[in-house]
Amino acid sequence: MAAFENTIGRMWMRRVFLMGWIVGMLASMRGMAAEPSNLVVDGVPAFAPEQLERVSPYLESRSAMLQGWHPTRREMLVLTRFADSMQAHAVDHPGGARRQLTFLAEPVASARYRPGSGDSLLLSQDSGGGEFFQLYLRTLADGRTVRLTDGKSRNTSARWSKSGRWIAWASTRRNGKDTDIWVMDPMEPQNARMVLECRGGGWSVMDWSQDDRTLLVGEYISINEAALHLLDVGAGRLEGLTARGAEKVSWADARFSADGKAVFCTSDGDGEFHRLIRVDLATRRPELWLREVNWDVEAVEPSPDGKWLAVTTNEEGVSVLRLLDAKTGKEKRRAPLPAGVITGLDWASGGREVGFTLSHARSPADAYSWDAGSGAITRWTASEAGGLDVTRFAEPELVRVTSFDGRGVSGFLYRPDAKRFPGPRPVLLVIHGGPESQSRPIFLGRNNYLIEEMGVALFYPNVRGSAGYGKSFLLLDNGVRREDSVKDIGAFLDWIGQDGGLDRERVGVMGGSYGGYMTLASLAQFGPRLRCGVDIVGISHFVTFLERTQDYRKDLRRAEYGDERDPAVREVLQRISPLTRVKEIRAPLFVVQGLNDPRVPVGEAEQIVKAVRQNGGACWYLLAKDEGHGFAKKRNVDFQFNATVRFLAEHLGGIR
Repeated sequence: MAAFENTIGRMWMRRVFLMGWIVGMLASMRGMAAEPSNLVVDGVPAFAPEQLERVSPYLESRSAMLQGWHPTRREMLVLTRFADSMQAHAVDHPGGARRQLTFLAEPVASARYRPGSGDSLLLSQDSGGGEFFQLYLRTLADGRTVRLTDGKSRNTSARWSKSGRWIAWASTRRNGKDTDIWVMDPMEPQNARMVLECRGGGWSVMDWSQDDRTLLVGEYISINEAALHLLDVGAGRLEGLTARGAEKVSWADARFSADGKAVFCTSDGDGEFHRLIRVDLATRRPELWLREVNWDVEAVEPSPDGKWLAVTTNEEGVSVLRLLDAKTGKEKRRAPLPAGVITGLDWASGGREVGFTLSHARSPADAYSWDAGSGAITRWTASEAGGLDVTRFAEPELVRVTSFDGRGVSGFLYRPDAKRFPGPRPVLLVIHGGPESQSRPIFLGRNNYLIEEMGVALFYPNVRGSAGYGKSFLLLDNGVRREDSVKDIGAFLDWIGQDGGLDRERVGVMGGSYGGYMTLASLAQFGPRLRCGVDIVGISHFVTFLERTQDYRKDLRRAEYGDERDPAVREVLQRISPLTRVKEIRAPLFVVQGLNDPRVPVGEAEQIVKAVRQNGGACWYLLAKDEGHGFAKKRNVDFQFNATVRFLAEHLGGIR
């Protein structure tokens, strides 16, 4: 009997082992079928193997973000991902292989070669998405990486001096709240010194002078108020560069001219948009350049030889790259590029090529250069898109509608192929964060699956308060006018109902950060017209958000949302918060949150999930223990997207 029992036991153990092996193999084959241990998955059903197989190619797109040029040779430094997170890579010729330079557990946020020699990299990196960035020096000869900052404070806007001897940056090291200006020799980090004690969390380093003696410093107060200063590094003396008057003015994106006689920057002081300004340092007289362009100038970069000025403008969401004569301001040419978004302007040391990153609907973000002499565009990287045919991907239509008060608002619509998906299509509104941000025609990445495989139309609205349409438009949602932006969603819903290609009975809403608030507010305001909502790191109650967000952000956010310490403002914020109106949220909800989020703390997600469920509503919840304000690690992003697909397929419809 004992032998029989032993035999049965061995057979059972083999069966258990075999079943476990099969489950493990299936989990491996399915990619993210097994829940990562770092995720808390609450109410999210299992994913079907068929879904995981179809989604898989859409998870494999990559990007390459230009960080700068090598100082002594024609070679680019980019951030790209070959495993789980973004790392620094060198590309030594156009189309060349990406040679990995950093191998860190957490994503690298930024990287720059040391000017002059290029023998080391200045890196910025946080831990677990907490955004308390630390600075590191990586010596390329031996691969040694040394942390330069204290490991506790938040350190941002780090810049090498022109000689490569010094770095300057802004840090909360003194009290955890104010961002002071610090300087160090990275070879002697123990001797770092605070050059300027500041008040507020909006200070940053924008540029060094050619002689390493002066810093160009920005002071951000709000989206419509910011100033520029000159800081004598040796004396610690601060001198205002831009005048302050009765009217609030925003100054941004400042750079010293190559000869040190002027500062190029942008300002909205003379109208609705950020215009290109040259400030003469001898007379302090500002001169308006590029007068004919009535759109925001987003980036300004002088060439090191002093001949050229590369400028990008945001024209109804699309980037335009121009080359100007740096002496006269006259436009010489425009870059022939597809409609997309340009970031990261940087000149090669010789002053002939300007590098940049470009993303558009049919291409992931990649690194390019533009020859100032010949006008030739060179693509340095060709990022993968999971083997998919990107030429099939939907291109955006610009949609303009009239809102409740007669004001025009707009957005970008991506329609599925009508031949493959006939009849009215379900719609997902994807609302940007900020709120001082803008939906623009960039590569949609994973979201292309929703269009290409599910036949869901994606609409990216730019409600009032969005950037890019002038400062008056930008301020229309401030303080007690917050709900006017939600009313704009109603205007878009009206328009969807009038478009024969869209199904007004199957509309969902999704957004991150402030877009998460807009998602929740839209579900409360337009419940019967919305099938479901996905809230990603969203604000559920303005008062608790303002009280709990990190100290360095409190005053910056009060300038936008209102000061919750004022009883009258507090009453309005209480009334309009989605948590207060939770009984009006009847559609199914999916909430996504990072545990280490410094901007919108985890409590904002927890309280709305609890309230919706107590009210009898359906609510899925996904929490990542190693993420912050949005997911960055590939394994987490993949799981989140598969969960989103499962949620939308169940509640919004469309072909699975």
